[in-house]
Amino acid sequence: MSDITPHTPHDDLTSRLTLPRYPRSSAYDARWTVENTMGPHPLWLLEWLAPALGLDTLRPGARVLDLGCGRAMTSVFLAREYDVQVTAADLWIKPEENARRIAEAGITDRVLPVLAEAHALPFGDESFDAIVSIDAYQHFGTDDLYLPSLTRLLKPGGRIGVVVPAMREEIEGSEPPEQLKPFWDPAFWCFHTPEWWRRHWTRSGAVEIEAADWQPDGWRDWLLWCDVVAEESTEEFHVRSSRESARMLRVDEGRTLGFARVVGRRPSTVARS
Repeated sequence: MSDITPHTPHDDLTSRLTLPRYPRSSAYDARWTVENTMGPHPLWLLEWLAPALGLDTLRPGARVLDLGCGRAMTSVFLAREYDVQVTAADLWIKPEENARRIAEAGITDRVLPVLAEAHALPFGDESFDAIVSIDAYQHFGTDDLYLPSLTRLLKPGGRIGVVVPAMREEIEGSEPPEQLKPFWDPAFWCFHTPEWWRRHWTRSGAVEIEAADWQPDGWRDWLLWCDVVAEESTEEFHVRSSRESARMLRVDEGRTLGFARVVGRRPSTVARS
C-alpha cells in the first residue's frame, strides 16, 4: 500500500480534510497533501474540475498533460483515479524531485515528470487527449495568443480544463477592493471572473467553451486549507503565506475571491493551412 493513502482514518488532521464533496481526494493521506502543498488544495480543485472535463470518459491509457503540476499531486491523482498516462510538466519543481514522489506512489509507468516552460512546451502537435492545469494557468494564460499555441497539442475533440483563483466581479480601474488593499499583491491582477475567461477563450477561436463557472463557497475550502497548512506544515514559507492568505480570506468573506473552472473543447474538425 502506498503511503499516499490514509493510515489513520480518524485522526484529527484527516477528519478536518475529509469533505463529502471530495470523496476521491479524501482517500489520500492528509499529511502527504500538506507536505506537498504549493497553494490551494490541488486535489479538491481537480476533483471539482473532473466532471466538467469528462475525465471519467477518457479511455484507459489516454494521454493527459498536467500543465504546471507543482509537486505532482494532481498528476498522481489523475493516473490513479482515471487510469491515464500523465505528462507532469512544471518549471519550478525539478523532475527528479517529482520522480521520487511518483515512485513512492507506485506509478512510474503512468506518470512522466518533465521540466517545461509554458511558452516552450517540448511536445508535438496533437500529442494529448486532454490538458489539465490547476492553480497555474493564470500565470501565463491571460496572454491573448497563448491558448491557440497550447491547443495545438490537443487531438481534435480533446478538452482543456483549468481551475484558477478568480474574482466574483471584474475589478474596474486600478485599485483593489478596499478590504483587500492590506493584502494586495500586483500578481492578483491575473485573477478574473468566469465570464472574463469565457470571453477570453471564445475570442481566441481555439476552443468551443463547455464550462466557465464559479465554485460555490470555494473561498471556504480555501480558508480551511490555509488554516490547516498554517498549523501543520513544516515549511516556514508555507506557514507564513497560509496565515496571510487566511487573514485575507476572513476579511473578504467571499465578496471578491474564489475559484473559476473553465473547460473548452478543440473542434473535431481542425482547419489546416
